[in-house]
Amino acid sequence: MLIDSTPAVERVWRKWAEERGFDPATVISDAHGRPSISTIREYLPDGDHDAENREVERREIEDTEGIIPLAGALALLQALPLDRWAIVTSCTRALAEVRVRAGGLPLPCQFLTSSEVTNGKPHPEPYIKGAGMLGFSPQDCVVLEDAPAGIRSGRAAGARVIALRTTAPDSELREAGADWILDDCSGVSLSVESGGLLLTLADGK
Repeated sequence: MLIDSTPAVERVWRKWAEERGFDPATVISDAHGRPSISTIREYLPDGDHDAENREVERREIEDTEGIIPLAGALALLQALPLDRWAIVTSCTRALAEVRVRAGGLPLPCQFLTSSEVTNGKPHPEPYIKGAGMLGFSPQDCVVLEDAPAGIRSGRAAGARVIALRTTAPDSELREAGADWILDDCSGVSLSVESGGLLLTLADGK
């Protein structure tokens, strides 16, 4: 979790829910951190899932207003060696790249999107594969997440998870299994020691 796209996500899903007669607040809560097609299948079991998903993605790609990097995200990425971090997202590659660029952050060398997994978050597959792309086991990785579905995915894979306060209250982050909870990326500092990376957290709870 490096950018805050919450306003755009909520606008798109609110409109989608209203057009189809669903409660927007419930749909928005269910959609956070999950592949969009999973939400669509849940709410429209007999619908044209692929067509609905294409329309949701089109709207999300077009709506970049208010997308910003989290405080400290750029500094954290600049401190990390390029071969030591990856983005693991429930977005498609096209949408993920639009949002990363809109947030003014560099694209990673390793990028795992919803197109590369069979089972999306909260299933552990995304973070198991993401760790493998970096050449590590999930147990040797730290995940930054803001949605309960993503936290559950990271924990189920065996990684430790830093949860960020952007989309859910602390109670939900803890229930999902977060190891630490921070306001944003500025609470994470990095140093290199004996070839390894040491993360220090400020005010982690």
